[in-house]
Amino acid sequence: MTLKCALPFIFCLLAAPAFAEIHEVRMYNRNANGAMQYEPSYLAIAQGDSVRFIPEQSSHNAATIDTMLPDGAVPFKSKINEDFTTELTVSGRYGIKCSPHFSMGMVMIIDVGEVDTATSDTLPDDLPNRAKDRFSAILETALK
Repeated sequence: MTLKCALPFIFCLLAAPAFAEIHEVRMYNRNANGAMQYEPSYLAIAQGDSVRFIPEQSSHNAATIDTMLPDGAVPFKSKINEDFTTELTVSGRYGIKCSPHFSMGMVMIIDVGEVDTATSDTLPDDLPNRAKDRFSAILETALK
């Protein structure tokens, strides 16, 4: 194959879109890590990737926390006991909660793209104590 014939093929390969990933998060009443858990409790993903929340046990959902949402990001709230997938296109740190179990500390963090940890590591004052404790543990463990 000559270079002249190969050029269109090479351009097609270079122009091919990047494929976004789908990351799975499972929701539990109890697992090896304790009670009221997202597994994993921390994700670092690329802009445009999707997250699929899977209720492994009943009474869970996934919802953004208004005070832990990047500027311009669209909030979401899944229905209880339903498998739910969302695409995250705005970079930054997302705080996620299970609405019925927020006060019990069922929370997780999703970092999308580049995250300014200098400002994102500060937790809002209005979080329930157990949620704040769990977020602190996630940040301490996941970001080392």
